[in-house]
Amino acid sequence: MSVVKSSKTDGAAVPPPIHGAATSPASHVTTAADRHPASSTRVRTESPSDRPPPGSPTFAELGVDSRLVAALASAGIVHPFPIQALTIADAVAGRDVCGKAKTGSGKTLAFGLPLLMRTPRAEPKHPRSLVLVPTRELAVQVTEVLEPLATALELRVRAVYGGTDLERQVKALARGVDVVVATPGRLIDLSDRKAIRLDDISSLVVDEADRMADMGFMPQVEWLLRRMTAPRQTLLFSATLDSAVDQLVRRHLGEPVFHEVASKQVTVDEMEHVFFKVHQMDKAKVAAAIIAGTGKTLVFVRTRRGADRLVTELRAAGARAAAIHGDLRQGMRERALGDFTAGKLPALVATDVAARGLDIEGVDVVVHYDPPEDHKAYLHRSGRTARAGSSGVVVTLVLWDEELAVERLQRRLGLHEPFVEIFSNDARLAHLTESEPATASLATR
Repeated sequence: MSVVKSSKTDGAAVPPPIHGAATSPASHVTTAADRHPASSTRVRTESPSDRPPPGSPTFAELGVDSRLVAALASAGIVHPFPIQALTIADAVAGRDVCGKAKTGSGKTLAFGLPLLMRTPRAEPKHPRSLVLVPTRELAVQVTEVLEPLATALELRVRAVYGGTDLERQVKALARGVDVVVATPGRLIDLSDRKAIRLDDISSLVVDEADRMADMGFMPQVEWLLRRMTAPRQTLLFSATLDSAVDQLVRRHLGEPVFHEVASKQVTVDEMEHVFFKVHQMDKAKVAAAIIAGTGKTLVFVRTRRGADRLVTELRAAGARAAAIHGDLRQGMRERALGDFTAGKLPALVATDVAARGLDIEGVDVVVHYDPPEDHKAYLHRSGRTARAGSSGVVVTLVLWDEELAVERLQRRLGLHEPFVEIFSNDARLAHLTESEPATASLATR
């Protein structure tokens, strides 16, 4: 169940909830004034975990442009998800909005529809709207959602991010782009080359602001915001509003409206946890045996070099796998992610940074090939296999010199799972996802 909160911060009366959202069985609305001072278009659908409650308003009732409503309807999208129902009307009205919602809740349409409606045609090198995102993969995903909708309004959208041809992006901006979706580093590169000017930006979105902070991008974001001198509307979306994100809100949003969809958090109880004691020379073979016995396996490592090395070792052991990390060309990353999502590739080896912001459905097993740094990273990684109400199997591979750190991790998570010594020729590795007894039996043999 989702708890939906909304607050105005300018002292004005809070309007009634839209079309009875307060009485919806899937949501509850409260107010708080103390949060902050001062054609044939094909639409790519998102897969939010919070489904629209019965009786929720339509996009038309929220004030969305009829051309966009028609484009959404052609894709079977009629009723907004909770974060969309809360934020769209305020954003369409031109208010600054701060939305608190997790990845996969439908934020892209929540900011994308108002953004497109408020975007005029731009001159070459002078885009009018900007979406800042932390990763290349998220830039691609956001662009895929916005492009067909922008076509309905005869607007041009372009993603710019590192790892791809800079000159092609320069030429596209010179031809004219109305909405730019960008990672901070590449946008700064383009600005330094004078390939893009930010002084005409009238609509700004900062998406996944908490991940931006975690990845150390806040100084770059601040640098970019200082160069946006025109009056603008700012929409910020984040899973949390702590420390650096809250400072960004205070500095750069004017009397924002706060909306929150506090969805049910993934917990350790929704997963089956297995901790394997492995030997260094056999570790990659154990991972390969797990992959061979499951449908879709997401493997986490700490470093980019470690990801490449593991993929080589997995292939040598007969397991098909590909890596996804920041040193790879974007085309290779997109191909690996696309094949894994489509089920053509059984295993994806990812670093924590590369996997952030990705919405991957149907993961059967998550393998912590390298144990995570802390309990938050464990839950974030593991939650990939417990989405949309489903359970999943989470395997942590533990070397002898990692046992104490993993024991501390278990205590922080409230887990009390034994370490089971296992080798790559153990037949039980092929049956981890068959049933609960199959995993439970590992602790009893």
